[in-house]
Amino acid sequence: MKAPKVGAILALSLASCAHGEPYNTFDGPGYPACRDVAAIHNPTTVDEIQSLVQGAIDADQKVRASGKGHMWYDTMCSDDPNTVIIRTEEVNNIYDFDLEAGTVMIEAGVTFLQLADYLHERGASAGYTLVNWNITLAGCVAMGAHRSSIREDSMVAAGVLSLDIIDGHGELRHLERDNDDDTWLAASTSLGLMGVIVRMKFKIYPDFKVYADQKTLDEDEVLNGDINAMISPYATANFWWWPYKKKFHWRYYDVVPTNTSDQQGFQNTFSVTKLEATAVKGIWDSGRWLATSNMLAEEILFGQWEKPNFREKTTNEAIDKWPVYGWNYDVLIGGLYPDQLPVWEYGLHGHTLELAFPMPLANDMLKRVRQLFDAEKKKLLIMTSTYRTGINIKFGRPYFDLLGQVTYDTADGADWTKGVIMLDFPTFRPDNGGDRFNEKFYHNLAKVLVEEFPCRPHWTKNTREVFSMAVKNLDPDHLARFKAVREKFDPKGIFRSVVGETIGVY
Repeated sequence: MKAPKVGAILALSLASCAHGEPYNTFDGPGYPACRDVAAIHNPTTVDEIQSLVQGAIDADQKVRASGKGHMWYDTMCSDDPNTVIIRTEEVNNIYDFDLEAGTVMIEAGVTFLQLADYLHERGASAGYTLVNWNITLAGCVAMGAHRSSIREDSMVAAGVLSLDIIDGHGELRHLERDNDDDTWLAASTSLGLMGVIVRMKFKIYPDFKVYADQKTLDEDEVLNGDINAMISPYATANFWWWPYKKKFHWRYYDVVPTNTSDQQGFQNTFSVTKLEATAVKGIWDSGRWLATSNMLAEEILFGQWEKPNFREKTTNEAIDKWPVYGWNYDVLIGGLYPDQLPVWEYGLHGHTLELAFPMPLANDMLKRVRQLFDAEKKKLLIMTSTYRTGINIKFGRPYFDLLGQVTYDTADGADWTKGVIMLDFPTFRPDNGGDRFNEKFYHNLAKVLVEEFPCRPHWTKNTREVFSMAVKNLDPDHLARFKAVREKFDPKGIFRSVVGETIGVY
């Protein structure tokens, strides 16, 4: 289906930045997602997105779609400076709500929080196909995003029944879920390389309440414990690791009857006060040179995270006792407190590393990381967490597609059918020069894990270096099947990216 060419001419005239400027991640200037782009467009309709794609094709430009942003590094585009960005956040209609049928339609720029608010007002929810509050659902499908759960379907793509995508011919294609079709299996985690996802039919459920509870565990209880038994019984669960303290916070959630409690807990995921941000930033900035600063910060933040990071939504008052009760998305995801801002708005920036490993190797992987921490200690280099919640250890239920982190039936011989454990290791990046304390440790950590374990990278939270190392762990048959679909959708490579180049699908 072709949009009028006049739309392409009009849309291309709306470029909002000059040739030669970077397109930044959520961290802002100095943190490019794309090093050099020709233009950034802000369409407001699906037709306008299609016109922009058609205009770029005619102008022999590359195209990358971008939502609210969960991109950490300069891997979103290729390095071709003749690339245009199509931001989707203003294309955000939600319609055709049908709770009886269990479906709703959403457009390209709808964030999880927008959908959650819309559904909650109508007595519905998205179940467990949840993500961070500020990310578009279409972007989540493209990058293979997920909630932390082994028991429940938590891949966002698992909630998609159909999608519309504008391909490299400028045509609007409609795909219905078909788990036996490689086209669907490629679209489930497409990396944005098949085109721009502009609409999705999404599964919904009657709204429900959940509880959140948390226990503090000694490190040995996790490293030598039955990790699956601690995670799989719950609707969603994860660990936060405090390596200097040698402790874990074990957070778990599940459904409760609606009349269990009148409490309406709301979780704070990323927001801080200006005072908190200024204080911890000062400590961490000095932590570039002083291990003791990082140790102090971990002590403080561990103490804060012992308490519920929740407020009562109706009064904005702090909740100080576990467990916490509330509506599904308020408790599982939450967002920003009304009097606070995200950490990056206060100059708290970071790097990250995220890799997924088969669940049967969970203990071995965590023990290997501990060995690497201990090896640094022998050099009198004390490594800590430099993130406000510690190191995030997440989990994923198996979901078969071609490029997802939790897929299975792969040539590496590992058993991915039991689900995955994900090491999500964000770290503070000081402003005073950029290097972290003992910078080389983080590069060695990534190298050791990728070389010694069958692991897969998160598609937006790793460096070019990590992607290059990790290619050997990707299934060659899955890559070949994905490449065959991609070539049909985008034979000229309009939607090219560094990641796509690195994994060899061109």
